[in-house]
Amino acid sequence: MLEFVVAVFFLLITPGPGVLTTAGIGSAFGFRAGLAFMAGLMVGGFINMMLVISGVAAAALAVPLLRTVLLFASVGYLLFLAWRIASAGSKVGFSPAAAPLGFRNGLMLQFINPKAYVVSTALFSGFAFLPEAPLWEVILKLILFNMIWVPVHLIWLGMGAKLGSLDLSEKTHRAINFAMAFCLGVVALVALVSVL
Repeated sequence: MLEFVVAVFFLLITPGPGVLTTAGIGSAFGFRAGLAFMAGLMVGGFINMMLVISGVAAAALAVPLLRTVLLFASVGYLLFLAWRIASAGSKVGFSPAAAPLGFRNGLMLQFINPKAYVVSTALFSGFAFLPEAPLWEVILKLILFNMIWVPVHLIWLGMGAKLGSLDLSEKTHRAINFAMAFCLGVVALVALVSVL
């Protein structure tokens, strides 16, 4: 179970589309404005996990051509995000919207978020710790996952809100951008290596 918790923490703390957008909302509109979006992400993430756990995602990915296309599209999307963040120059690489994104936007993002599928698949197809009670294992994994997911996303939202209120130097902005881009690149590499 400890391995599962460690994996959840490191898979969630790395920036992906969900946390970067959450941080962007915090940066542009403040902490409270990001809570509805975060709730949408949470519900969408739960639906995403149910697709993985139930086998619906596996059935779709059982088609080799579809699996390959989706893998490279997901990895390509993550690398594109990493490039956009790294090349943002002296602006922090969050992409704030013109208006706060709400619950519906967070919900919908999880259906096109490649990292969400990679994380769900890695966590629920591996790290077995109750092989004699698989249903309880899934329930316990969902509880543990959300006990980490909520604080991690609140931290990203808070960091975005704090960064939005600071007057940082151009060098500091670039360092933040490259660190986030590096993390996304690592996530893309892990996704690629995990299926090859």
